[in-house]
Amino acid sequence: MTRILLVDDHTLFRSGIRALLASQEDIDVVGEAGEGSEALKLCQILKPDIVLLDLNMPGLSGLEVLKLMLEDSHQQLVIMLTLSEEAEDLLKALQLGAKGYLLKNSNVDYLVNAIRLVAQGGTAIQPEMTSTLVAGLRQNKKEETEEKEQLSLREKEVLKLVSSGQSNKEIARKLDIGESTVKFHIQSILRKLNLSSRVQAAVYASQHPHIS
Repeated sequence: MTRILLVDDHTLFRSGIRALLASQEDIDVVGEAGEGSEALKLCQILKPDIVLLDLNMPGLSGLEVLKLMLEDSHQQLVIMLTLSEEAEDLLKALQLGAKGYLLKNSNVDYLVNAIRLVAQGGTAIQPEMTSTLVAGLRQNKKEETEEKEQLSLREKEVLKLVSSGQSNKEIARKLDIGESTVKFHIQSILRKLNLSSRVQAAVYASQHPHIS
């Protein structure tokens, strides 16, 4: 039996989904929440197998709830059930750890099959969103490439060494340049990447390995 928590700010929509899933012998709706903070509390109490989570809600957004849920429990399975067909929402949800992204106009059979697929360890994405996902990934790749190109070769070398924890003196010795030159490069890196500190630069480099 797959235990489901419904999270949506529209009571009628939740009632409709509950009624549709009631006929499934292997699916049990164990709770409902109309907003994010309530959903987080119910997750801790009910420990559902899967959360069907709306994206746009008052207070905490669906993405904020998703992030907090998965920080609290890495085992939580979440399927976004939304009206949004925006690539940014889809990519962000998947990056945060959602196991599914379905549109509210999905038919019952697709929703049920998606729940079963996710319960078995798979990922379910609305077929109509596939081209949106591909386009979003291409755009991200393009932005990463442009981002990479804005740093000079020397700046990339310096950033890589900064991310490995080396001091300005160590970097200068490694690259056979003066410490003042290292400082100049670091200032340039911070300016180009819109960062404010050496620590932020190191974190950025670890999150964007393509840069170095």
